[in-house]
Amino acid sequence: MAAKDGAELFDIVQGFVKSQVLFALVELRVLHRLMEGPQTVETLAVVSDVSVDRMDRLLRAATAMKLTRLDRKGRYSLARKGAALIGVPGLEDMIRHHAAFYRDLSDPVALLRDEVDTELAAFWPYVFGADQAEDVETSNRYSDLMARSQEMVAADTLSAVNLRDTTHLLDVGGGYGVFAEAAALKHPDLHATVFDLPAVQAQARERMGVSKASDRLDFVPGSFRDDPLPDGADMISLIRVLYDHEDNTVTDLLRQVFDVLPEGGRLVISEPMSGGNRPEIAGDVYFSFYCLAMKTGTVRGPARIKDLCQAAGFVKIADFPSRRPFVTTALTAVKPKK
Repeated sequence: MAAKDGAELFDIVQGFVKSQVLFALVELRVLHRLMEGPQTVETLAVVSDVSVDRMDRLLRAATAMKLTRLDRKGRYSLARKGAALIGVPGLEDMIRHHAAFYRDLSDPVALLRDEVDTELAAFWPYVFGADQAEDVETSNRYSDLMARSQEMVAADTLSAVNLRDTTHLLDVGGGYGVFAEAAALKHPDLHATVFDLPAVQAQARERMGVSKASDRLDFVPGSFRDDPLPDGADMISLIRVLYDHEDNTVTDLLRQVFDVLPEGGRLVISEPMSGGNRPEIAGDVYFSFYCLAMKTGTVRGPARIKDLCQAAGFVKIADFPSRRPFVTTALTAVKPKK
């Protein structure tokens, strides 16, 4: 037992090194190059502009992490986990984005004491209000990153939540419309509206315009902090929205959602969540400290989100077993009939 605990503790200690090895593999496109077939250290060293000795170190580390494998001829090839990394939408972009997160975490005690001006707070300005996200280039930068990872979120949410009887979905804070499009494609009779900041409108409309569901997708510009939500939807989705904001903002938003929904209308919330009384590794480590570096928001457990929904007037609040908690967990609620 002591040996097992020691090994697990060492894995925690070396976690930062493993993440930096992963970053180097992505930046040097080593895994991409191995998609072409087995290659020698020397070949990869030349194309990566890294010495043979140091490329050997990197590849051995990648093999220990089960991203690559070494054959008897001394050539490296892609392992299943390495191939999966390349195939996951948005994962490489997130790994590159972590450079800023790591810098924000370089002094974790200062971060906990709120003594750091973090890079992530500047990267996600919309969480401080629409007036902080008027720059189109900045808005598109964070929306691009969200869109590339949103495909997994949409897939897991739609596998958990049944939209079969929904006629009109309003996706609040929906960015480029990834979730709205996925819902419309899965349900041919569904109309979906995306409500998000004016700064992302052009990119959202461009994406929607080339979608196979383009005739059932539209975009309404606005901020839920300052503008009324569009009416007419019988379901409203908040996908990766609540954990960006403090309780007072979440409370106001849930009340708006409740007011605009018809009787019997449904709310779906989908985002990474805390484990509550049983802390969970993705929500209570990664996303918790990511929110800390953003300087706003927090991960909440299903029980806490249920309380907030209930306070807004919702009933029949249910959460669903998550296939991948590190991607998302879904929860639904209903506006009662009088």
